[in-house]
Amino acid sequence: MHEIVEQLEEKREKAHLGGGQKRIDTQHSKGKLTARERIELLLDPGTFEEWDTFVEHRCTDFGMEQEHIPGDGVVTGYGTINGRLIFVYSQDFTVFGGSLSETHAEKICKVMDQAMKVGAPIIGLNDSGGARIQEGVASLGGYADVFQKNVMASGVVPQISMIMGPCAGGAVYSPAITDFIFMVKDSSYMFVTGPEVVKTVTHETVTAEELGGAITHSTKSGVSDLAFESDVDALVKLRRFVSYLPANNQEKPPVWPTDDSADRAEMSLNTLIPGDPNKPYDMKELITKVADEGDFFELQPDYAGNLVIGFIRIEGSTVGVVANQPMVLAGCLDIDASKKGARFIRFCDAFNIPVLTLVDVPGFMPGTSQEYGGIIKHGAKLLYAYAECTVPKVTVITRKAYGGAYDVMSSKHLRGDVNFAWPTAEIAVMGPKGAVEIIFRKDIGDPEKIAAKEAEYREKFANPFIAGKRGFIDDVIKPHSTRKRVARSLAMLRDKDVENPWRKHGNIPL
Repeated sequence: MHEIVEQLEEKREKAHLGGGQKRIDTQHSKGKLTARERIELLLDPGTFEEWDTFVEHRCTDFGMEQEHIPGDGVVTGYGTINGRLIFVYSQDFTVFGGSLSETHAEKICKVMDQAMKVGAPIIGLNDSGGARIQEGVASLGGYADVFQKNVMASGVVPQISMIMGPCAGGAVYSPAITDFIFMVKDSSYMFVTGPEVVKTVTHETVTAEELGGAITHSTKSGVSDLAFESDVDALVKLRRFVSYLPANNQEKPPVWPTDDSADRAEMSLNTLIPGDPNKPYDMKELITKVADEGDFFELQPDYAGNLVIGFIRIEGSTVGVVANQPMVLAGCLDIDASKKGARFIRFCDAFNIPVLTLVDVPGFMPGTSQEYGGIIKHGAKLLYAYAECTVPKVTVITRKAYGGAYDVMSSKHLRGDVNFAWPTAEIAVMGPKGAVEIIFRKDIGDPEKIAAKEAEYREKFANPFIAGKRGFIDDVIKPHSTRKRVARSLAMLRDKDVENPWRKHGNIPL
């Protein structure tokens, strides 16, 4: 017995050392933590239960039969974050460059299967050189197995990918299927084909960072939801992020204690909207003043800034926020904003998270680049997401709600549960100036007459009362009471129960 225990400890020690001290030192010299250090920092202390510590690859080609490291380049298991169950896998770059083998993939699939069985989130810490070339198609098959698990888990348990090193080729598609992708600046990158292939095929010279770095994907492509400063910063903030999410699609989000009264009035909101209807203001000020303790976890802050998304809490419960941002493109909806909002709303709907929509939208972005880029279909994604969504939906129109964009932004017509407007709301087919120039086209040469008609149109339509008369707006509320009215609405909707007609799945315009 004593000898077996000693043998066990030796094997465990070898597994914990990964690719050896020299490679661990190299990892540290790049400012990166090891796979196990990342798990220790992410999970509550002492809660990690490791699985498959002694798994080794089965490859016998190209000298691989002489290189066996227990664990085979990925650390898998489960633990807790703030006392809540989480499954995790962390790729170990010190072992064969974190490359994915057949057994490496089997380990990942095993924890994903178990997460599905017990209904707990899955977090993947990616740091891999890609497919293990020595294994050929077996490695590719492993990737496909992981992809299939990702798809089956989608909408069942939350899936989060933290890219903490290279992620290239087929490896990028597993994170792409997951609900959220986070990256680390200067040490992580994602691309389908690397800089060398790009140069060969398209003759473009580009660095890995420019092609697929954290800044690129969090500002230009929208692939990454957030870019963090370091491994430590990423993992600490990931712990905070997970606290907003339910464990699975059968549960409601967690409720955290708060001393912030739901009836708190914010008198400063009465002066948030400028007197000039064309002057911008920061919608994030309204979001933080409605939230418990002013706490707002924003996602994709540097991509499609004309639409703001993220999580807040009201009375301790998670609420997803979607808000037009007048500071960027006047809050217009464009292709990027539509995709950004639609995916976020669908996540909230899948995981029982109520949606609060704050509206100040002059319309969809005009222009050939938008039309050629397919704004019609992309804009329809946002519409589809809101219309299909069955979780509690509360909408507040602060200022402009014009044209089709009024309809799309969780209007009463798309089954908005409670729709409020501020007294400053302007709900109309279009702005007074554009409307008058169309209706009274023959009088365009008479500035005085046009100005009078514009004032008449503004008085008649650019207010919330016409919509209120038809019941499209449930109430016109004072800005300072927004938190109280939203909180009461969400409390009333807590047991909302709506089901869409049975179908295998809808056909969202992709």
